[in-house]
Amino acid sequence: MDWIRFGHPHFLYLLWGTPVFILLYIYAFRKKRRAYQRFSSHHFFQRLTRSVHFGRQKAKVILMCLSYTFLVLALSRPQIGTSLELVKRSGLDIMIGLDISASMMAEDIKPNRLLKAKHAISSLIDRLEGDRVGLIAFAGDSFVQCPLTIDYAAAKLLLDALSVDTISQSGTEISQAIEIAASSFNQEEDKYKILLFFTDGEDHGKKAVEAARTAANQGIRIYCVGVGLPNQGTPIPLRQSNGELRGYKHDRNGTPIVTKLEDALLREIAQLTNGNYYQATPGEAEISRLVAELAAIEKREIEERQVTQYEDRFQYFLAFALLFLVWEFLLPESRSNKPTAIREEI
Repeated sequence: MDWIRFGHPHFLYLLWGTPVFILLYIYAFRKKRRAYQRFSSHHFFQRLTRSVHFGRQKAKVILMCLSYTFLVLALSRPQIGTSLELVKRSGLDIMIGLDISASMMAEDIKPNRLLKAKHAISSLIDRLEGDRVGLIAFAGDSFVQCPLTIDYAAAKLLLDALSVDTISQSGTEISQAIEIAASSFNQEEDKYKILLFFTDGEDHGKKAVEAARTAANQGIRIYCVGVGLPNQGTPIPLRQSNGELRGYKHDRNGTPIVTKLEDALLREIAQLTNGNYYQATPGEAEISRLVAELAAIEKREIEERQVTQYEDRFQYFLAFALLFLVWEFLLPESRSNKPTAIREEI
């Protein structure tokens, strides 16, 4: 039924109580009548119950059941009728590139670079308003994990699913991630396009700067968040599935591999595209600054549509429930009693 819906439909299960109450009343009424008949003669029973109005007793039960039914319907928040509302939404198209290479498992920033980046991205998504957001995972290869969407919950769910094992090809190739992001944007527009990188900047390719220049010509701004510490190398731990440390990553010669944040490349990429560079901090102050900067950018109207809004009508059902309840309270069960007449019969 398109003309009616319920805001809390789970309360409708309480309507099963109505037939239960009716059956209980029928059972109790019959049992009481049999008890009267068992302890008195039929003639005396008719005289004794002459003042009792069984029809009114039934009417009171019906009124109670109606009151209960309408009260349940009111709790279910019925919504009847519609209104048309014009909705205008403006925002940016934001692709987020997450580095999931092995170096992101380094623990120079706690708990490790990857978990820190994922938490920061989740916080960023929670603060977006009206922007479309997408997700790209990259290491030695790149792919779109989540296309541009306004379903932030789905984007965060897909973000949580990423790990360093998602891409088998080792290394970090930022240029490919830039190219995939560029193809995900609307090619007919030359602005409103944002690419955010969360990475340690250890790019093993040589094309990242050139790819950034091409992106700038397409109207794409690149913002980089460096994850890690820039001035000291740290080893890459290898952990078992239960989190227990089993050693550190080595190169072919058996030398422990150390990694550090390469922020020079990230700063250059951001500068070339009129973006900005931020370094990840424990308190995620960089996310607040990034959100404020994005909010200041001119936004386009992404969508304009008419939305059907259902109007709450629980008040009417509640009014009927109270009406039947008051009616039941005021309705007498019996006719006017005359005790003297009963004594005379006795």
